[in-house]
Amino acid sequence: MPLKGYGVLKGKAIDSKNGVGQNPHFHVLVVDDELRHRIAVNIKSNVAPSELLYYVDEDFDHSIVEELMVLPFGFHDLESKPGGMSLDYIRANHFDTYKMRPLSHYVPGPENDLNELIRKYIAKAIGMEDSAVYAFGQKWGPETKRDKYFGFKPGCGIHDIHMNQGNFETWKEDDGVYQDGGLIIHLPDEDRWVAIFLAFQSQCFHTDDSTGHCIDASPATGDKSVRIIAALANPKGRDRGLESVLLLNTTPEPIDLTGWALADKNKNKALLKGSLKAGDVRKVDLSGEDVVLSNRGGIISLLDKKGLKVDGASYAKKDASRQGWTIVF
Repeated sequence: MPLKGYGVLKGKAIDSKNGVGQNPHFHVLVVDDELRHRIAVNIKSNVAPSELLYYVDEDFDHSIVEELMVLPFGFHDLESKPGGMSLDYIRANHFDTYKMRPLSHYVPGPENDLNELIRKYIAKAIGMEDSAVYAFGQKWGPETKRDKYFGFKPGCGIHDIHMNQGNFETWKEDDGVYQDGGLIIHLPDEDRWVAIFLAFQSQCFHTDDSTGHCIDASPATGDKSVRIIAALANPKGRDRGLESVLLLNTTPEPIDLTGWALADKNKNKALLKGSLKAGDVRKVDLSGEDVVLSNRGGIISLLDKKGLKVDGASYAKKDASRQGWTIVF
């Protein structure tokens, strides 16, 4: 079954502890308007290879940022569906999963392991008065006992701060879509958002749209064989029927796009057809009857005929604020 109690916890970070031992987690103590919570971030896998995959975006600018900013402090349940704040590493185009790299939880020396990487950004949040930490994952508690790391009572918090789909057999029952974990940190004094995304090397990045289970397949043409290079989300005049997307065939061979589709943040799909020559660019005009490029920010995904993602892009409200300007990815 998918995670129970999936959601996002918004709080002010006030303390942290490095992960140690056989099953290490990096722990963050946060407070909201009423309670204390512990964020438990897994930093080592129990399945070889033990190093987690990570990606840090030091200037995170996804469309969910505006929704997060107005969210009250505390824990909020999230529906596991497209179009909202729920994280999905594969479908929501929060970042390019191909940029994830393995990193050990502990390596002797300064600033060279996952403990230190997470602590670097949490320390900034602790030292900044108006900062906020957003932890996505599965809630636990409240418990009758004290928290064993920070001593507060009742113990409560959030864990599974990592990708929660495409799992190894042992954890397959936790699979689901739009229920991935992650840390997003708002640093207002620096006018930026930092996002930390984590996954296990035993997980796969092509999963079933319903179950989140691993699909033993990859796009027939290869991932990123066709790229989304630009989009017009806010054309001059009316939007309907005037929005468009530019696709580039990066390969030395023609690619048949028949049966492929473009999808927006609500998973509406516009079917494609015809062949795209090697190195050619195609402008796909959108009718407005299916895929819609919102002026409030959104995502665009390119899917092959099997429904597997070949490429994805995202843009924020500010990117679509100027009428008639094309957004370049």
